[in-house]
Order: sequence, then structure tokens, then C-alpha cells
Amino acid sequence: MTVVPMPAHGEWYADAREGGRALRVSWHAERGCVVLSTWKDGTCTGTARLGPHDAARLVGMLAGGLAALTDEAAEPGLDAAEA
Repeated sequence: MTVVPMPAHGEWYADAREGGRALRVSWHAERGCVVLSTWKDGTCTGTARLGPHDAARLVGMLAGGLAALTDEAAEPGLDAAEA
């Protein structure tokens, strides 16, 4: 098995749940992919490599989901606790 060093550019995202979980997103231009890796207590527990097309689809899906949340929060009659 080949071990690829973790690139210097990447972002960490803490899991909404407690328990030392995180998601790391790193771009590997030399391989033409983005790597999503799941971590628990400082140990990588899994990875997914996405090519540019699938990474763009993921970004679109996330943007659409966030837009829908914003639309729901802006609906009359909803207070912040319900949104």
C-alpha cells in the first residue's frame, strides 16, 4: 500500500455530534481529485476520492440544500427555533 502524505492545503470540519469526529477535505491537483476523509480522535477512518465532475455535483447539492434551509427559515410564521 502506498501512503500519500497529507497535503498542506485542506480544511477541517468538526462533526456536529460530540466525540472527536471530523471531516477533512483536501485538493490533490496532481491527481485531479478532491479527497474527503473521515476522522475520529486523530485517526483517519475512511476516505473518498472524487473527480472534478463528482466534486462539482457535491458542491451543487450542498449549495441547494443550504438554499432550501435559508428559504425555509425565511417563511412567514416560522420562528428561529422552528427553522
